[in-house]
Amino acid sequence: MTAALRLGTRRSALALAQSQQVADALAVAAGREVQLVPIVSEGDVNRASLSQLGGRGVFANGLREALLAGECDLLVHSLKDLPTAEPDGLIIAATPPRADARDVVITRDGTPLSDLPAGALVGTGSPRRVAQVLRRNSRVEMRDLRGNVDSRLRRVREGDLDAVILAAAGLERLGGDLGGLYAEALGLAEWPTAPGQGSLAIETRVDAASDLLDAVALLDDESTRIEITAERSVLSTLDAGCHAPVGTHAELLDDDLRITAVVYALDGSRRIGTDRTVRVSRGYARKAGSGDGAGAADSADPIARAARTGEDVARRLLERGAADLVPRESTP
Repeated sequence: MTAALRLGTRRSALALAQSQQVADALAVAAGREVQLVPIVSEGDVNRASLSQLGGRGVFANGLREALLAGECDLLVHSLKDLPTAEPDGLIIAATPPRADARDVVITRDGTPLSDLPAGALVGTGSPRRVAQVLRRNSRVEMRDLRGNVDSRLRRVREGDLDAVILAAAGLERLGGDLGGLYAEALGLAEWPTAPGQGSLAIETRVDAASDLLDAVALLDDESTRIEITAERSVLSTLDAGCHAPVGTHAELLDDDLRITAVVYALDGSRRIGTDRTVRVSRGYARKAGSGDGAGAADSADPIARAARTGEDVARRLLERGAADLVPRESTP
């Protein structure tokens, strides 16, 4: 009897939900049972602010150690939480189709973020979101926020906070039940989100069995891979951590890849933004599990094209003074 594949995941309700979705799809693709293996990450036990913890992969480190130690066969991550540099011995073997990449504002009565009154309390643990909120409405007061989705919603429902900012994709994966609260979706053109937001990453070892790599590759979505490669290339070229005040969004329509990127001052007082559109050629044959593709040399490879575009966008931002706004936190 063929052994079950072991899929490592964080223990939060959201992590378990999205990992189960991947496990179900992989079981069909591989024709094998897939079992979840809950693992505790640094971000789950360290209650410091995410801005204090920095862009060090605090939600990934424990999982990756377990994968390298052979305690599981693959991992599922929220891609936005991953540092842009892949550790030795591991690869992102697939990025399934992306969910909604937008942020949403959750309130008790549906008041838009821009109309919240002076002194209203808005919670988020993201420096980017802090800067974006203050640019949209400088009258509110920001509160650092940790905890799972349910606890964040509860703080609004019980009146401890007037609003929280959450990822639309996470709410969708948990079923979308807000328990009577209201959601205001924030358009990506004026409110770009974290690189890779809405996307999942399936990670495994470089030396994983070929049948596992082949099965995981069936879950890879080329359009998603191209988009997130461009976004993460901006972040890596800026040399910024994954919790830096940087918003990016890339969208592939037909063969046109458009990427928007904005760097914010932490207090929201300044922003530097740019965008670029390039043509890419989808369908180029490439080896499964080749990571973000930043080192690919063939100009026909859409992944390499996306990576170079992200680098170009980042250089434009740096030329306009972005280095003065972004904390330099080289991601390991």
